[in-house]
Amino acid sequence: MKQNKYDDQTFFSAYEQMPRSIDGLKAAGEWHILQALLPDLRDKRVLDLGCGFGWHCRYAREQQASEVVGVDISANMLKRAEELTNDPHITYVNSSIEDIGFEGRQFDVVLSSLAFHYIEAFDDACANIYGLLAPGGTFLFSVEHPIFTARDEQDWHYDEKGERLHWPVDRYQSEGMRDTSFLTDNVIKYHRTVSTYMNSLIRAGFRITAVKESVPSPAMMHIPGMADELRRPMFLIVAAVKL
Repeated sequence: MKQNKYDDQTFFSAYEQMPRSIDGLKAAGEWHILQALLPDLRDKRVLDLGCGFGWHCRYAREQQASEVVGVDISANMLKRAEELTNDPHITYVNSSIEDIGFEGRQFDVVLSSLAFHYIEAFDDACANIYGLLAPGGTFLFSVEHPIFTARDEQDWHYDEKGERLHWPVDRYQSEGMRDTSFLTDNVIKYHRTVSTYMNSLIRAGFRITAVKESVPSPAMMHIPGMADELRRPMFLIVAAVKL
């Protein structure tokens, strides 16, 4: 099932008002972790899966990447990416992650930010990405943490005063589709365990080099509610290399 919620105008209108949609990478709470795990991008061929507004694509070119390809299922996202981009070395492709095909091409870095929890077949994606990478290439991605995706109700438990009591975890070992609310109702995500993420990479032939669970940067701690992000990880960030 390939849901394209970002081309739903109600959803997209809400999404484009989010801080990370307006201010880019500096407003993305996990960016300081993802950035630290990126290899040297100078003269590298970079593929960004689920590129959205193209923030990572443009960053890669700022770091002297030789070629950048951004892929996204949403025409709305790519329209905005193209409006924000003025660089002949960045190409945007309208496709689902599951359907990408770059026959005969290889990339040095494949990057994906907060996209794989929207796809069902992570094993297949890993195998495809392994084939697209040059030997020694880097695969770096972030997803919503399995602690976050375990329940359909991706929210805190509150007391009678509306104070956050705790983050509940249930059905953790029951992998599969979750019908969640994010900006609008009926947003389809796919829950999988931490071990499934790791083992899918290993089966595809990757060597895992780093696993991080998100914490906000000190520079973001003044934002209301940000201290609660220390109570549970919202994102999982993984780096791997093709052997």
